[in-house]
Amino acid sequence: MPRVRRIGSISSELLKKSKEAALAAVQIFNNPNITFKSESFIVLMNIAWTYLLHAYYKKNSIEYRYFEQRGKRKKFDTTRHGAYKHWELERCINDSNNPLDKDTSNNLKFLIGLRHEIEHQMTSKIDDLLSARFQASCLNYNEYIKRLFDDTEGIEKYLSLSLQFSSISTEQKELLEEHTELPANILGYISAFDEYLSDEEYSSPKYAYRILFVPKTANHKGQADKVIEFVKSDSALAEKVNADYVIMKETEKKKYLPKQVVEMVQNAGFSKFKIYDHTQLWKQKDAQNPSKGYGSMVAGEKWHWYQRWIDEVIKHCESSGEKYQ
Repeated sequence: MPRVRRIGSISSELLKKSKEAALAAVQIFNNPNITFKSESFIVLMNIAWTYLLHAYYKKNSIEYRYFEQRGKRKKFDTTRHGAYKHWELERCINDSNNPLDKDTSNNLKFLIGLRHEIEHQMTSKIDDLLSARFQASCLNYNEYIKRLFDDTEGIEKYLSLSLQFSSISTEQKELLEEHTELPANILGYISAFDEYLSDEEYSSPKYAYRILFVPKTANHKGQADKVIEFVKSDSALAEKVNADYVIMKETEKKKYLPKQVVEMVQNAGFSKFKIYDHTQLWKQKDAQNPSKGYGSMVAGEKWHWYQRWIDEVIKHCESSGEKYQ
């Protein structure tokens, strides 16, 4: 059985509320009877990410309450009724202890800014325009809740692919400048934010997750149809697709033997980490379970590890104090 990292009661409650907010955001956005989709999604995912980072900071004993340092004492900021003022999402992201990568942070900064633009006025018809960034936020959230806490915390098991009555076009139906029905402040904000990003940052699937959908029927009777097909990057179809789409490339993951994993961890600054420690760790985490995605068996003989496992080992060493240094 995989080991669940123990967290305090406050962190546990924050994590629970975080997941509830994320699930509610997705369920509302997928509900065909609700027209206030984007606004609701942004607010709820903002809460989900805020609680997630609060739980992370609490678990790691990082102060996330506003305060003034008065000599050796801290004077905490409170509301009129005496409650502590905790960091908002933007403050969590800007902190030096922020565990999120740059592209994930960019996605959240975009959603935060957009929330500021829409919170004081009604908007409409922005769901299709922003769905790629919403999708990226969901995938990023599920990745980080597992990375920062435990794989068992993932919420993908609660949600499935949303079915719909409208067809999905393989072309961009509308360009940004054609959304004349949108408020000028919304269009201006989106254009300005995207312009601020580098081409590499803008194209990152962690900032906006774009997929090319191709209608296809099964070739043989009794063969199940796939709703989504991933186009190979070197195919003729992929060459015709413009840069506004992200092509999901099929790549062979680099594999490492246990000895190589230990050497890489030692080179990362943990010289006392030995092969015995590695063996004990992967057994403790049930890391050779294929469903974990940490590695694979090659030719039915030797288990090889992926970079994802090396990152997990280094994270373990970092959280173990001076044990492996």
